[in-house]
Amino acid sequence: MGADGRLRAVVGLAQAMAAACTPRDSVRAAARGARLAMDGSFAAISAWERERGCLRVLVNEGERRVGEEEFPEDESYPVHDFPEVTEFLHERWVGGGGPHAWVESAVGDRPGRRVEALRRRGRGTCVVAPVVLSGRAWGELYVARDEGLPDFDEDDAEFATVLAAVVAAGLAQNERLEEARRLAFTDPLTGLANRRAVDMRLDEALEEHRRTGVVVSLVVCDLNGLKRVNDTLGHAMGDRLLERFGSVLSLCGAMLPGALVARLGGDEFCLVGVGPSADDVVRVSEELCTRAAALELGEGVACGVASTGDPIGPLKSSRRLFRLADAAQYKAKAARSAGPVVAGRDTAVVRLADAAAQEEAPGERRRFRGRP
Repeated sequence: MGADGRLRAVVGLAQAMAAACTPRDSVRAAARGARLAMDGSFAAISAWERERGCLRVLVNEGERRVGEEEFPEDESYPVHDFPEVTEFLHERWVGGGGPHAWVESAVGDRPGRRVEALRRRGRGTCVVAPVVLSGRAWGELYVARDEGLPDFDEDDAEFATVLAAVVAAGLAQNERLEEARRLAFTDPLTGLANRRAVDMRLDEALEEHRRTGVVVSLVVCDLNGLKRVNDTLGHAMGDRLLERFGSVLSLCGAMLPGALVARLGGDEFCLVGVGPSADDVVRVSEELCTRAAALELGEGVACGVASTGDPIGPLKSSRRLFRLADAAQYKAKAARSAGPVVAGRDTAVVRLADAAAQEEAPGERRRFRGRP
């Protein structure tokens, strides 16, 4: 591949990573773009997980051998088997140098895990390029050619170094976008999902409910005693109560496969279940009430449940499901109930929710607090 071809390959790699919608798409685009640019048979991208002391393979792209999955669950290798990776630290190039790729060949008697892997998998040569983010070794780009194909040379190593820098830039951009997405859908205090994430999940779930009849449930929780904690012990302790209850809600939500747990704002939390039966959701809600009552701060939780698995009537939108769960939670709070109140199983809740709907202003979610 001539200079013009390599330039086009670099541009194509950058464009493919920029077009990727998820981290998985991004690393796959990076590996594929690098393989094509290097005329390789196979490419992989691995991340150095310092806390585990290993290189974890994120993607295997191209002509894979037995045991090589495109997106392996846990293909990882102790970093001490590849000591050259740990050499690419900031101190190595702080004086003006830089990370540089190198070539390994299955020919000859050079020892090492990479050479052994080449021979075992029928590959003749590989080039390894460190991927560096923010001055630290993040991982590596690995491109190999099968036996019988021309070996990589020093020019290829130079080009791989350039490709690794392009990959690093793409990964950095993707990480920034992922962080922005995470912040957009996450409550900063508790780390749970936020209202925006709940609305999106409910809209998707109700669409699936209309198509397949899957059970969709919503649990709305109002944390009792937060104002008293804030007023008497300070807002730092109030935040601690919110965080502790968020952890309890997360633990209980894990009892329902695929559940989304969220903080709606203030002292309000919720859980969205898609798939589990209404009875399962109620049992988890009962467990949640028990655990919340045992917290060292606060006064337990008022919990309302609305599920398509109960007789609640038709749902035109998520707003009615919210209204039903809100009404159930309002009744639980007014009665100081130790357990959840369930819409449909308590017919008064459905009447309360539907009556409130007649008074609801456009765009308003609920009007239960302060109702006689």
